[in-house]
Amino acid sequence: MNSTAKNGTPMSYGAQVDVKRDALRRQWALFALFFVPGISISSWVTRTPAIRDLLEASTAEIGLVLLGLSAGSMIGILSAGPLVARFSTRPAMVVGTTLIVLSMPTIGVGASVTQSGIVTAGLLLFGLGMGGLEVALNVEGADVEQALDKPVLPALHGSFSLGTFVGAVAGIVFTATEYPVLNHLLIVSAIDLLILVVAIRQIAPGVGKTDRKAGASGMAPAGGLRALVRDGRLLIIGAVVLAMALAEGTANDWLPLVMVDGHGFDAALGSAIYAVFAASMTIGRFGGGWFIARYGRAAVLCASAVAGAAGLAVVIFVDNQVAAGAAVVLWGLGASLGFPVALSAAGASGPNSAARVSFVATLGYVAFLVGPPVLGFLGEHYGLRDALIVPLALVVAAAFIAPQIVRRRVQLHDSSTR
Repeated sequence: MNSTAKNGTPMSYGAQVDVKRDALRRQWALFALFFVPGISISSWVTRTPAIRDLLEASTAEIGLVLLGLSAGSMIGILSAGPLVARFSTRPAMVVGTTLIVLSMPTIGVGASVTQSGIVTAGLLLFGLGMGGLEVALNVEGADVEQALDKPVLPALHGSFSLGTFVGAVAGIVFTATEYPVLNHLLIVSAIDLLILVVAIRQIAPGVGKTDRKAGASGMAPAGGLRALVRDGRLLIIGAVVLAMALAEGTANDWLPLVMVDGHGFDAALGSAIYAVFAASMTIGRFGGGWFIARYGRAAVLCASAVAGAAGLAVVIFVDNQVAAGAAVVLWGLGASLGFPVALSAAGASGPNSAARVSFVATLGYVAFLVGPPVLGFLGEHYGLRDALIVPLALVVAAAFIAPQIVRRRVQLHDSSTR
């Protein structure tokens, strides 16, 4: 393989080996850093009932507390792209992870002293950190993927899913044993800080930082954001990301209630089915790299959308508990690869891959935030199962448009055979 540096000059064999070795170190660091938001979000979610009881808050009051998370996440996501372009991914990761580290004890202290305002402030910190961190992680992951010339993002997102699974199991145990919320979240904060200190050393400086002279030299699309918005292929990828992110976000927020209210499961079984979904996501992401290398991004995205749509359809239209529970596996496997594979396609869709990944990731995370509340509004009026028709329709559309994300059948490993 005749490899070249980013400036277009050929690299010697020794330089290629150094680049690969550096990329592998960055990859393992990213595995650890992707684990942070996963274990943190599931730790908060599993202790929500206990925190509600400590605050003696009504459902409406908890909704106001959650505005801190929504506001922080939206600000973090929308500001992440410009901040990465200005300072690179490494500082964004440090700041984002630090905010998550600080948010956990803040939430725990607020709950312990029965101050909903402090809990809201903690969730604001958490949203800011998670929104900014995940965009930076995806930009870094896409850069590592190109350096290694193989699928990396699905497994990295698998580490996030593994974090959610580990955090959920630990949260269930702590809840069952009535372990103090503050102590629980302090443990999570310490784990997050340890991961940051160890892993950030392996992250290369300068990734994602935009050279203002690049536009004049043709390295970046002229017109910045306007050029990205006018890129039809990138918009197709963005549409797929939006649909698949909504399918994943819907399950994260509503699946237990869909199973309880829509299919008559008790609360424990509803939570267990969500754990099955999380496990399916984890398996799909860790195992997806082989399929991408073998069949290409477009085929995997199409198959993922079909599987996700099939699972959603059964949950919506088949009034049978066994069928609904089994369909969650299809839903999880289908949703597992849509987001990371589409981000990978965005990074390879043209020049200035960091800006492209940031643009598409922002669309996906906006879908994570906006979609579930909209479905809650629809579910209030039409029932949660019928509300799932919205993500189902979008996922079906994604299955039809996914083949168009590549102009020709090109796989990640093709360059090695030229």
